[in-house]
Amino acid sequence: MLATLTGLGLSAAAGFNAYIPFLIVALVARFTGFVTLPAELAWIASPWAIAIAAILCFADFFIDKVPALDSINDAISTVIRPATGGLIFTAATAAKDFEEHSSLMAHNPWIGIVLGVVVALTVHGGKTISRPVLNTATGGLAAPVASGAEEGFSLAMSLTAIFIPILVIFFLIIIAIGLIFITHRTRKFLAKRRKRKGNITNQPTGTLPEIPQQL
Repeated sequence: MLATLTGLGLSAAAGFNAYIPFLIVALVARFTGFVTLPAELAWIASPWAIAIAAILCFADFFIDKVPALDSINDAISTVIRPATGGLIFTAATAAKDFEEHSSLMAHNPWIGIVLGVVVALTVHGGKTISRPVLNTATGGLAAPVASGAEEGFSLAMSLTAIFIPILVIFFLIIIAIGLIFITHRTRKFLAKRRKRKGNITNQPTGTLPEIPQQL
């Protein structure tokens, strides 16, 4: 149960930012005894994996705060975030520290991969849909604020998933409410936009005023 919550929390965090939860798992596994990764996934805590993830996280930090570039980044991350979610879900549930809580996951890693991919992809989808709407509605001013909030949420959720996994339930509830709200607001925004375009299209073409003839 706790291992599954850890995996769910980390994969959901990867839906916002693929590199933050990866780095958290890697650093905790490398420098503490709290998480011991299985041999086949020990490379996650290797110096080169940590270095690459840190560089990508640094680049993502700036790119995601620029309007238009953030949408391109989201499009590219459609593969990266779900893949990372599946990887770290499997790593967390297969870790020796959590084996007694998740023997099913430990012996069937494909379950963790599928769950991690689905959870990360769902969160990523909500982020990808909402960002263009926010940018359009605010002239791009919301991009850095939304990005910072997502990164903070990803960091908090990653740490909570590892150290206090039971609290992941509350994070998941918040995400579910947020996704419902985003879906509702996005539909409303698009409906208003279509209506506005329809009004402009259906507006009768103006006629030039008649010029009085001079005698």
